[in-house]
Amino acid sequence: MSEDRSDPHDRRAHRFAFGAELIGAPAGEAPRTRFRLWAPSRAAVRVEFEYAGKASIAQMTPAGDGWFEAQADCGAGTRYRYRLDGDLAVPDPASRFQPDDVHGPSEVVDPLSYRWRHPGWLGRPWEEMVVYELHVGALGGYANVARRLPHIARLGATAIELMPVNDFSGRRNWGYDGVLPFAPDSAYGRPEELKALIDRAHELGLAVLLDVVYNHFGPDGNYLHEYAQAFFRDDVKTPWGPAIDFGRTEVREFFIQNALYWLGEYGFDGLRIDAVHAIGNDGWLRELSDRVHASIEPQRHVHLVLENERNTASLLQTHFDAQWNDDAHNTLHVLLTGEHEGYYRAYAERPIAKLARVLAEGFVYQGEPSPIHDDAPRGEPSAQLPPTAFVMFLQNHDQIGNRAFGERLRTLCAPQALLAATALLLLSPQIPLLFMEEEFGSTQPFLYFTDYSGDLARAVREGRRREFAKFSAFTEPERRARIPDPNAVQTFALSSPPTEEEPNGNADSNGSGGGSNSNGSAQPAAHGEREAWLHFYRSALAVRAKLIAPRLRGARTLDVTLLRTAVGHDANALVARWRLADGEALSIALNLTSDTLPLEKRPEGMVIFETPGRARDSADARELPGYACIAWLTGNVNAFALQHDVRAPMLGGSAP
Repeated sequence: MSEDRSDPHDRRAHRFAFGAELIGAPAGEAPRTRFRLWAPSRAAVRVEFEYAGKASIAQMTPAGDGWFEAQADCGAGTRYRYRLDGDLAVPDPASRFQPDDVHGPSEVVDPLSYRWRHPGWLGRPWEEMVVYELHVGALGGYANVARRLPHIARLGATAIELMPVNDFSGRRNWGYDGVLPFAPDSAYGRPEELKALIDRAHELGLAVLLDVVYNHFGPDGNYLHEYAQAFFRDDVKTPWGPAIDFGRTEVREFFIQNALYWLGEYGFDGLRIDAVHAIGNDGWLRELSDRVHASIEPQRHVHLVLENERNTASLLQTHFDAQWNDDAHNTLHVLLTGEHEGYYRAYAERPIAKLARVLAEGFVYQGEPSPIHDDAPRGEPSAQLPPTAFVMFLQNHDQIGNRAFGERLRTLCAPQALLAATALLLLSPQIPLLFMEEEFGSTQPFLYFTDYSGDLARAVREGRRREFAKFSAFTEPERRARIPDPNAVQTFALSSPPTEEEPNGNADSNGSGGGSNSNGSAQPAAHGEREAWLHFYRSALAVRAKLIAPRLRGARTLDVTLLRTAVGHDANALVARWRLADGEALSIALNLTSDTLPLEKRPEGMVIFETPGRARDSADARELPGYACIAWLTGNVNAFALQHDVRAPMLGGSAP
């Protein structure tokens, strides 16, 4: 990355051509800072700052093409704003820190002041990823997340993914309303605490991914339109206002530098780029990928992951590691819950056949008309991609938080069915993603939350309730009025897991602490039940780590077969087989019905995981029990397990 190499072993700084950058000063002289702002809509800009208790002003010099720059005698800790044409004062759009939130002054940060304890960390290969998505604010800030990392590592996750941390308005936000992309939000802690969190994760062998939002800014605290109207297009509108103009050089570079900054200065191991279909510029996405991969150090593993409603498989062939597989989630959700409103309508017809296509080829929609896109074609052919090009999940921030009451799957379907689907998630060759606390069978809601006031708070509250008017459960205004107010402190509290820890400092037993019922009130969950769910996840992930992940590079689908009932009708069950890198075969049989089904041909190999317990006995008798998932692996599994230290109790699992 673009780092200061004066001490390459334990210090990192990404240098870019805008914002506030500390510059060298002779020994004994005051430190100096260079300020640079792109403000093409303004005629004059000055920087007002306070350093060592003294307020000062520096007039910024026009540098051509809308740029203004200045140097001043000040150093780290300086608080500053830009004054536009003598009237409006705004924070730096490239601020590294906002101690007093988005409307306050920016702070000059010395990135070289943090000394990394594990500078030799090179990341983990993508095939090893088991991603654990979490919300830093709901877990109590950077320091509290760091305390939970040992539990996450023991669980069997190999990476955490932080929902967006860039600065947003107020003290709480679910993350996708940020307005200052370079500034970690002060509600979670200082930049040094975020770096310490990443450092601790690396110490435990965990990669750290960051969710970034480049397709829009939040509704409060974005001042770019006041001084850089050219940042936005005047011919394309979005739900957030004018679209960002990724055809403009300054805009493209602003976001590319943001990606390089997080990967370099903070040492993140990858980025998940939110809703790239709303960016609408695949050329810029390819440029971003090229710049990242040209900048990283040799041997370092850095991963770029997309969220992309368009299912643009060609981006995954050449430039990106993977895409969040909404098709996989939506299909499994319909199978588990029977829901078919909203975007689930596109998966309601023969969902088991759609799941078969997910397991065989990645995407369900590969150019076919989509009923939720006005029957327009959606997607590109994806069968040529490896299974690891797809991130599979049963739950995530969107699929829970976008529900009116933030319900988790545990409250929406039979627990035995959820366990079977979870086994598929944890053992299939696609990359699994978990959402915080699901390993405890949590029933605690995760709601959409913000911290706005006045007219904006009212608009957000009413707009959210209006969104659900098209759903049958919310046609009555009285029912919609029960949808939690995003701005209420209680909404955030309901979404925040308990912070109590065991005396030894691990968080294994505190996870799902509070559950929820249909009206969102917290209810306790049994300790023993939480432990049983946790054991299930740990067992499956131990099998994945030792028997499946080492064989994933180059894995390919062999076939997927739908199962039928005794009278010949399609059942919500299937058998999928993959050829792994060493030539052995992984087979998974899944039954999401309560009925025992005929299993005409038992897959070859040794059973490496099963739910419910002793499901293999039925499989040997050519039957697949209800709510079952069984995985087989061919080859000398016992020898492989011994070589890779797989303990016998890990070879198999049973339901809580």
